[in-house]
Amino acid sequence: MIVSAPASVRILPAVGWEAARKSGFSAALWRLPRQHDKHLVVNFGEEITKTKIVLEDLPSGFAVSPFINPDGAESLFIAADLYVCLGPGAGVYSEKYTVPELHPTRQIFERTLSEINGLPATTTADARRWVFEQKPDTKRHFENTVAAAVAAIEAGELQKVVLSRTKKAPLPADFQALNAFDKLCVAYPNAFVSLVYLPQLNQIWLGATPETLVSMDNDGIFKTVSLAGTQSAHGSDGQLLTVRQAQWTHKEIEEQALVSRYIIECFKKIRVREYTEEGPKTVIAGNLMHLRTDYTVDTRAICFPQLGSVMLELLHPTSAVCGMPKFSALQFIETHEDHNREFYSGFIGPVNVENQTHLFVNLRCLKIENGIATLYAGGGITEDSTPEKEWNETELKCQTLMSVI
Repeated sequence: MIVSAPASVRILPAVGWEAARKSGFSAALWRLPRQHDKHLVVNFGEEITKTKIVLEDLPSGFAVSPFINPDGAESLFIAADLYVCLGPGAGVYSEKYTVPELHPTRQIFERTLSEINGLPATTTADARRWVFEQKPDTKRHFENTVAAAVAAIEAGELQKVVLSRTKKAPLPADFQALNAFDKLCVAYPNAFVSLVYLPQLNQIWLGATPETLVSMDNDGIFKTVSLAGTQSAHGSDGQLLTVRQAQWTHKEIEEQALVSRYIIECFKKIRVREYTEEGPKTVIAGNLMHLRTDYTVDTRAICFPQLGSVMLELLHPTSAVCGMPKFSALQFIETHEDHNREFYSGFIGPVNVENQTHLFVNLRCLKIENGIATLYAGGGITEDSTPEKEWNETELKCQTLMSVI
């Protein structure tokens, strides 16, 4: 049963997220690309549901899936016991509970909500004061791994592999995750910006990702994208470049083409021929430029309502975050990377919220755990890769978040 609260007790999504955090309930706050509405999902359960993300079987909620998820069953799902949407205009507001008013956990949440008189402090810690803990041999290890990957590609063992690294920093005492979320929304209007609290793991995940994995709208339109190739969006003079000024190397063009071919092969496996392809084109995502190709399918026209779930299983992890062939690339990553990616390069986003699903590859993100912020960044390695350039690309990607928060 859906119970709508009266307009006089409106819940601001950010305040609701903070009340959930203080109450120990899992919550997800997000803003979709090129939109202004802020959305919130809160679950009042003691445990987060672990499940395979099958869109046709799930209620309204929010999915968080790890990079390594062989049978899909390790995905977390924050079912929407409370859903709130607030737009920039006074007339855009929606609030829905799926638990009764006298439910004990709902009462805990609402008591905490009533104790919060407003948002947390309006200042965010200056990123220049973040001191990153970098092991002395981190750069050497990453560059050696890139060199090993290039050797494996030249030997015919791989076509491409995506390697990642981390940076860690103790959180400044005045850091506010909600303020960082708001800053990312302003800085990256074309990205999916999210702030997720997972109390059972004692983790907060914050990110601004440009890459759609699976999208299904009210009209049954399926979308996915091929996004790869990276360069700075600023010229040598520090000025922002236009997309027409982008100059792509053979390595970057081929890297993006591999991802596109992978998506088309997935369509072929399930005999879907009625798709539209637009691109590749240059897009700007914060301080970076990428090559992107968009794919669209009308699932109603081809009588394939399950396409979103089928493609999700086929696509994840895409070659944009893993490599090709997938199994060989995964083996290389697990052997050579010296960290657990956890939810980095997994997928994240709302499921069946207002009859729409928008799942994104979890890139440009950081994890907050026990007072430590961990940033993640990666790059696609092909036979034309050079270790120094790949290291510099990961540095640029880390700056995507740090330049804002």
